[in-house]
Amino acid sequence: MSLAYLNLTVLLGAGVLAVVVLYLGHRVLLRESPVTALPFLSGADPREHALSRFHVRWYVVTLLFLAFDVEMLFMYPWALVVAFEGVGAVVEMFFFLAVLMVGVVWAWREGAMRWA
Repeated sequence: MSLAYLNLTVLLGAGVLAVVVLYLGHRVLLRESPVTALPFLSGADPREHALSRFHVRWYVVTLLFLAFDVEMLFMYPWALVVAFEGVGAVVEMFFFLAVLMVGVVWAWREGAMRWA
């Protein structure tokens, strides 16, 4: 067996050992009580079923949040290099923002941001 496979085997073995040690340590050190054994909110009684339905507007809000979150993920590295890249980077960012704005206008006209 080559050295690369030996290193991989040792790494996987260490990972499995760490998982087993942490799991057994948790079982030994932390005994469950009837309060902490409840499945929701650290022992608080659940008020509704775990598989209850959410209104579809919550999913739309989540998708809108993700769209703007991804926008920020692209804008931060762009802001770091825009001085070195010049006018081309500014034009590309305005094009990117225009595409996102088309999506926002569409969502607004479809009523995705209206709760009533």
